[in-house]
Amino acid sequence: MKVENLHPWDVSFAEAIKLQRELAKMVIERSDLRIDSVRKVAGTDVSYSKATNRCYCAVVVLSFPGLEPIRQETAVIDAGFPYIPGLLSFREIPGLARAFESLEMVPDVVIVDGQGRAHPRGLGLGCHLGLMLDVPTVGCAKSRLVGEYKMPGPERGARSDLVHNGKLMGAVLRTRANVSPVFVSIGHKIDLPTAVEIVLSCSPKFRLPETTRAAHRLVSQMMRDEKRIPRGPDDRK
Repeated sequence: MKVENLHPWDVSFAEAIKLQRELAKMVIERSDLRIDSVRKVAGTDVSYSKATNRCYCAVVVLSFPGLEPIRQETAVIDAGFPYIPGLLSFREIPGLARAFESLEMVPDVVIVDGQGRAHPRGLGLGCHLGLMLDVPTVGCAKSRLVGEYKMPGPERGARSDLVHNGKLMGAVLRTRANVSPVFVSIGHKIDLPTAVEIVLSCSPKFRLPETTRAAHRLVSQMMRDEKRIPRGPDDRK
């Protein structure tokens, strides 16, 4: 899959913020995408090793609406950017980009485990990655980064607006009855109602979309497998 390299990754904190503000202007918040035309939906996950500062990145493609596994790709890289809230895309995307480059198909939609527009500068992981992939992308986060909202009703499918500085930034969506909601926002080339519909359709049983769950299982397996690899004498120093 083609991944557009929009900028260098070896940047300072101030340069990263400036890039976010510039890239945020390029995000497309509309789409002709119809959910009945979606056949392949991808999910991403990234985990870190505190001991080695390595990033374990996974992309999983599932069928839609059946949510059966089709393809998966992984990458392991040394993190080149520190862990800074609001700038996680600079830490996570280099590895995710490598995994997507190995993917021999183009998903119709990508759901990232993180924010989209619901970000202090309007460019969370979902937006940043979406611009590089040039495909419809959705941010589906476990917690709020910015904005105010009223708690949606307890039933599955209930939602409320996430508003920041008077602007609609996303939706607070209940994917499972009486379970904490998720925070859905536009990534790129999609509108908010379609993003919400996609996330809900990909979450038939659990709080998180099956795309995110599948990618997380793969990343967890990668980390477990690496711990089992015998180390040579030099590696124990």
